[in-house]
Amino acid sequence: MKNAERAANIALAGLTLAPLVVKVDTNLNVVLTACLTVFVGCYRSVKPTPPSETMSNEHAMRFPLVGSAMLLSLFLLFKFLSKDLVNAVLTGYFFILGIIALSATLLPAIDRFLPNKWNDDVIIWRLPYFRSLDVTFEFTRSQVVAAIPGTFFCAWYAAQKHWLANNILGLAFCIQGIEMLSLGSFKTGAILLAGLFVYDIFWVFFTPVMVSVAKSFDAPIKLLFPSRIAARPFSMLGLGDIVIPGIFVALALRFDVSRGRESHYFKSAFLGYTVGLVLTIVVMNWFQAAQPALLYIVPGVIGFLAAHCLWNGEVKPLLEFDESKTAAITSGEETISSKKVE
Repeated sequence: MKNAERAANIALAGLTLAPLVVKVDTNLNVVLTACLTVFVGCYRSVKPTPPSETMSNEHAMRFPLVGSAMLLSLFLLFKFLSKDLVNAVLTGYFFILGIIALSATLLPAIDRFLPNKWNDDVIIWRLPYFRSLDVTFEFTRSQVVAAIPGTFFCAWYAAQKHWLANNILGLAFCIQGIEMLSLGSFKTGAILLAGLFVYDIFWVFFTPVMVSVAKSFDAPIKLLFPSRIAARPFSMLGLGDIVIPGIFVALALRFDVSRGRESHYFKSAFLGYTVGLVLTIVVMNWFQAAQPALLYIVPGVIGFLAAHCLWNGEVKPLLEFDESKTAAITSGEETISSKKVE
């Protein structure tokens, strides 16, 4: 598993830098970058301890509504306020988020070269002058070291807004999102994907809001791929089209791991994502118009996984899988083990 993740990391880094030195087909770049990002994020999400907090069905149902409210708010901000002012505020916001995401992404590659004490000892820092609020931050020395290159990189992004800086920050957000977010169960995942399927279709096909915000929003919420077309120098792919299906595919991988099977249903879910993304590119080029990627990706991911599950006659184990219960059991076992040691 580690070898596959390491190879995918190297391939993703090479593909991200490749347009600087050679001409890379835009469509191929979109598909490979998105698929490699999902692959890396999925494997990083596999950890000894299951996530303690997972999304509930209610949260999954509300998510498209919250997303719609945020999208419409951004559209109105760009419509009635100065675009430069809005983007300046957003740049400061993403500067902080970028440091956190980049340092967390780089940490596994850095901490192996640092003393174990730096990785284990947690430093608790309280916000000065506002002690009544009791705001505390917990971090390790290794995280501070990892944040140093992240800070310089985010400063470069804020100053230049280069497409490469945008993409590296966007990839860090995607990897961290897939690694840290948990749907909890396939039922919750299906509810979330179904809601966002409708959300994406509505805001792209029936209103100009989604496309307008994507073009106006000068922040790493999308990946930019250099194009050979002068009239359209970059092709775009929203981070949501990577993260949202990615957390579902990651759940399939963790389901396989929990059963002691190597990439059983993960392969079908990942293949469904790839097919859906390729179909998005084909339709977009055929009609020469922006497409809601989730329109093709969601049926691909759910359809391929469901077909594989039905073929194997394992619908019940898949629907009964719940990471929150697994986390509770693991926590209980750790407590019993610690009592025995005492």
